Amino acid sequence: MRRRFFLPTVLCGALSPRAWAAPADAEPQPPTAPRYTVSPDQLQSAVAQRFPLRYPIPGLLNLDLRTPRLRLLSAQNRLGAEMTVDAAGPALNRSHRGTFEVDFALRYEASDRTIRAHQLRFYRLRFPSLQPGVVDMLNTYGPTLAEQSLQELVLHQLRPQDLAMADVLGLRPGSITVTDEGLVIGFVVKPL
Repeated sequence: MRRRFFLPTVLCGALSPRAWAAPADAEPQPPTAPRYTVSPDQLQSAVAQRFPLRYPIPGLLNLDLRTPRLRLLSAQNRLGAEMTVDAAGPALNRSHRGTFEVDFALRYEASDRTIRAHQLRFYRLRFPSLQPGVVDMLNTYGPTLAEQSLQELVLHQLRPQDLAMADVLGLRPGSITVTDEGLVIGFVVKPL
């Protein structure tokens, strides 16, 4: 307990009085909380490592999932993903390409310092070249397909050095906010 109080006091005391003084005409600024950002490119790169994936429906067809294209849904504090699906096999005359969309929330997993997808919402599979009845049948597999491919998907892993200063200050990752520039991970005080 003393360490958490002592270190911030030492850090603040190390600054000269001049650093604390603001110009007379400046408006007071609220203190900024520590945060860590993850860019859209970092997210897309992490997702690309897991795909493509193949899901066979024995004796009928194979569904091949291509790398999802992520979208930042800042107004909903979620990420969206559009996925291309190739369907081929004995039940179909030829290969068909379709798409489906999902969106999901994010959570921090402390055991391996990862940001993961959860609370997945699936939106309908679309195959323009297939009969509506076949598409309806494929949509029965859609939620399972989405869950198996994206639920708990690792979108980013923080390195020990990314958390070193936060650890010293007695902080841990807390909130995850989706912004137009990427993810912003806020820090909170570790429980005692």
